[in-house]
Amino acid sequence: MPSFTSAISVALFASLISPAVSVSYSQSDSYVGSQFNSGFSYQAISDPTNGRVNYVDGAAAASQNLTYASDDTFILRADYTNVLDPAGAGRDSVRIQSNKQYGSNTVMVFNMRHMPQGCGTWPAVWTVAVPWPTMGEIDIVEGVNNQAFNQATLHSSEGCTMPDSRDETGISLTTDCNAAVNGNSGCGVQIPDTLSYGSPFNNNGGGWYAVERTDAFIKIWFWPRNSNNVPTDVQNGDLNVNTDAWGTPFANFPNTSCSITDRFAAHNIIINLTFCGDWAGNVYSTSNCPSSCIDFVNNNPAAFADAYFDFAWIKVYGYTVSLLSFMPIPENV
Repeated sequence: MPSFTSAISVALFASLISPAVSVSYSQSDSYVGSQFNSGFSYQAISDPTNGRVNYVDGAAAASQNLTYASDDTFILRADYTNVLDPAGAGRDSVRIQSNKQYGSNTVMVFNMRHMPQGCGTWPAVWTVAVPWPTMGEIDIVEGVNNQAFNQATLHSSEGCTMPDSRDETGISLTTDCNAAVNGNSGCGVQIPDTLSYGSPFNNNGGGWYAVERTDAFIKIWFWPRNSNNVPTDVQNGDLNVNTDAWGTPFANFPNTSCSITDRFAAHNIIINLTFCGDWAGNVYSTSNCPSSCIDFVNNNPAAFADAYFDFAWIKVYGYTVSLLSFMPIPENV
């Protein structure tokens, strides 16, 4: 019969032999250069946000050089050469949607060198599923006109709200994600970093945006190109990433009063550039921009020479759990 001391030792070491758990995300998809054309579909549709835009198909985008792919570059832009007929279609631009959908326990990292800028523009990198808004929407990169800061926003059906105080570095703008109220403003968070959007972002060489989805939360991070604290796995687009080492996100949407699982289905990634419309057009007069939004977009094509996305890559990761080795019990216990 073991001594009392030996029994304690056995219990102690038994508690240590439970397998340690290593949690990480492993890369499932990589979109680089021409892989954008094979991994995304062109949506030549009417703009659901009522913009002064004409979304073209893949053939038209290629023939007009509105999209361009090389080894490590994918450009998506709008026409910047043609004056528009006021009675005709809007400015030619591009909207693409990923062929795959991504759900819970997913991380997406967007390495962007440039985003559309200037009066009248409304660029967005986001995820969504139909029917909207029942299946939810996550806006990762979005802004309008000469807006100074990026805004991340959730849009959902009724019954999804965010707490006033939560662990994030951004500024909470609204807390009700319900798309049917407050003019569909959703629950937005603004990142207080002038390098996060528009010309400052572009002049700095861009940066990295990342989003993590679990059943417990949706988190969004941003690191400017010259930042000293860009995680190595983000910077290099590693095969595995560890979000626990990324620090506090600028936007944190917990499930405390919103069922992430119920309100947000598996989503497609969408990248698009529209003009004016429900947001950029409605706030145009307070954006220090000339003329009216539609007149400006119609008559000033050269103003949109910098209205383009430049992606180095997009990496998508899936959640993995691995069991580390057991700690053996010493033979002399």
